[in-house]
Parts: sequence; C-alpha cells; structure tokens
Amino acid sequence: MFQSMSRKGKCFDNSVMEKFFGWLKQEIYYGVVYYSYEELRSKIERYIKYYNEKQIREKLG
Repeated sequence: MFQSMSRKGKCFDNSVMEKFFGWLKQEIYYGVVYYSYEELRSKIERYIKYYNEKQIREKLG
C-alpha cells in the first residue's frame, strides 16, 4: 500500500485516504509488534473488510 499526493499538493484530494490511513495506524499499528510481513498484511486486510462492511456509520443511519 502506498499513499499518494496530487501533483499540485492539494490536501483535499487525499483527505479521505489520509483519514483512513490515520484510523488504520491508530487502531492496528501503534503499540503492536508484528513479527512478519504476512501477519501485518493479514491484519490490514481484516481491518479493510471491517471498515467497509461492518463498521457502524451514524451518518448513514
């Protein structure tokens, strides 16, 4: 996974992904030691599935 920036450097272009990466790092990365790339990858994939399908969003009802 790679974060990207627009050519002109406008932060609004990437605000949605910046927010997602912030939540991802806060919830599964900080304070946790991963001993293999596969372990980290698996955790990220599970988090993406949770974020897209199971997370409660109050704005959507």
